[in-house]
Amino acid sequence: MDRYQYLLLMAGCLVVTLPLEVVLRARVYRQPRRLVLALLPMLVVFLAWDVLGIVRGHWWYSERYTTGILLPLDVPVEEVVFFVVVPICALLTYEAVGTVLGWVRERRGDA
Repeated sequence: MDRYQYLLLMAGCLVVTLPLEVVLRARVYRQPRRLVLALLPMLVVFLAWDVLGIVRGHWWYSERYTTGILLPLDVPVEEVVFFVVVPICALLTYEAVGTVLGWVRERRGDA
């Protein structure tokens, strides 16, 4: 089970933030093109940084806590999942806060 802890944690992050999309109308998943365009530059930069760190021996990933599935350039699949899930959760949170603040402004008559 240790091998799947990281992926389970990432799945948990998505499950916990899913209500932000549904209840608070964050509209992150409803705009897949915008989501991909937001994720792509960050993925390119951080994956390049990760590959450089791996190649230079600055860091490595525990075989105990990863599935062993490696993508090109020896990047564990969990690392790519992290670079996708965390920004999605951040975007969901950001958009949900914006929605709630909009509701507060409307109630106060600031709109």
